[in-house]
Amino acid sequence: MITSIQGILAAATPLQATIEINGLGYEVNIPVTTAERLPAAGGAVKLHTVVIYREDAQTLYGFATAEERDFFRLMIDHVSGVGPKVALTIMSKLSLPSLRAAISAGDIATLAKCPGIGKKTAERLVVELRAKVGPAAGASAGAAAPSAAAPGGAPAGDTRIHDAVLALTALGYKTAQADEAVRRAALTLGPKATTEQLIKKALG
Repeated sequence: MITSIQGILAAATPLQATIEINGLGYEVNIPVTTAERLPAAGGAVKLHTVVIYREDAQTLYGFATAEERDFFRLMIDHVSGVGPKVALTIMSKLSLPSLRAAISAGDIATLAKCPGIGKKTAERLVVELRAKVGPAAGASAGAAAPSAAAPGGAPAGDTRIHDAVLALTALGYKTAQADEAVRRAALTLGPKATTEQLIKKALG
């Protein structure tokens, strides 16, 4: 099993990255939340991967952190109706802390707003994964160490991101909107920005 891939980023789109290793180019499907943290083309990159084998194809999926990869695998292994493409869509819409928080809180409305995800699929996510995520998911995700996969961005489990999203939702933002605004703020301000700075930037 290929659990990670490390090389030079040859090219990237919001949903795909090409990584060159010893003269070979590997096409890796990625969520938008990982694409946002990739270095510029020509930079060194490491992605944590899952390989999906089908009769007619072998597809590689990559993530900025091992936690994101493991959650992707958790969804496709335990939630009926959620395959790799659907799981990638969900993780493109919500960062891992916000996704775990939505499942833990039973926030069907937020989950159902992910493209291609209806109410029934959102309900299955909550039913199948709520016990596995647990009420302390946000805190445990926040304790995760920064990943070397994303040299220029904030780590997926960063407590600053989680706390800033919570602050925006308390002000009336929808979870998905707050998550997207805070992620953009983190990209602009860099990994050293405080929670307060992220909130101000997201609001601005």
